[in-house]
Amino acid sequence: MRPNFNLNRTPLVVIWETTRACDLACFHCRASAQPCRDPLELSTAEAKKLLDDIAELDPPIFVFTGGDPLKRPDIYELVHYAAMKQMHPAMTPSATPLLTRDALLELKRAGLHRLALSLDGPTAELHDKFRGVPGSFAKTLQALAWCSAIGLPVQINTAVSKRNIGELEKILAVIRDFKIAMWSLFFMVPIGRAELADLPEPEQFEDAFARLFEMSRNVPFKVKTTEAPHYRRYVLQHRSNSEYAGFNGVPGILPVNEAKGFVFISHTGEVQPSGFLPISAGNILHQNLTDIYRESKLFCDLRNSDNLEGKCRLCEFRDICGGSRARAYAMTGNLFAADPCCVYQPRQMQAV
Repeated sequence: MRPNFNLNRTPLVVIWETTRACDLACFHCRASAQPCRDPLELSTAEAKKLLDDIAELDPPIFVFTGGDPLKRPDIYELVHYAAMKQMHPAMTPSATPLLTRDALLELKRAGLHRLALSLDGPTAELHDKFRGVPGSFAKTLQALAWCSAIGLPVQINTAVSKRNIGELEKILAVIRDFKIAMWSLFFMVPIGRAELADLPEPEQFEDAFARLFEMSRNVPFKVKTTEAPHYRRYVLQHRSNSEYAGFNGVPGILPVNEAKGFVFISHTGEVQPSGFLPISAGNILHQNLTDIYRESKLFCDLRNSDNLEGKCRLCEFRDICGGSRARAYAMTGNLFAADPCCVYQPRQMQAV
């Protein structure tokens, strides 16, 4: 991380949804991905122009996602283009027959910096139910072994819902002996195919935070959450006094949230605060990405914690957490409502 990194000027993470085509049928898919490509997705030339814009913005982390990026025939060309621009690209492919050892080798040769594989259960039965296709679990573990063999850095992503929130320790037992860089846990937002009935209760979130915090102390890789910014609040509350120096002084904790350090570009070029928050601030076919990120009303409003409402506005952790804006919007229709999956009561409310 560069010193004096300003999240208002430069995102930490830029994610491009290369396509919505995918041969899996995940029950929780935010994009409701389908097998065929959308004829309106960005062309190769438009994609390269987008990569030029992203390179100008200069984020530390850039990810090709989908759908399944391997459904695009030009994906190797685009990975190489991004690598030539020193963007250190990462990718989140799907565990399908397209994910072969040769494909991984070609991605590495093209300059892929990191691969992210999804593992949503400790057994084939649970994981394959998540992904909607038999054999996905075995394919994921095979790809993980291939990455290790060819020296391609890899992280594991886990989508957390009621179906597997009690299985996190068992998932860790499956992955901990592999050489991975990070375990990233995506806490469900009820959009796309994800149903409200599968969303964990606030108390289940808090219990999962406690377990993740303990697990993170005993693994050789980083553990992070997505759409659960209140995990940062939990970490700060439970680190020892010697570790705590205010959030700006705590290594590994940045106040990243939708539009604040994070930007998502859809398969058709719409610029969104997150893939889980499908509200457009503009389109890269007509506007410059840097201008949208720095100056659009939507992004500026989301970065201003004074716009938060309910207990999120009163919370002493609002500038390090801010709650999931995507979940608030999905469940209430209000971008700035309190995160419905946080149990914490701010001190101001406790004193009343």
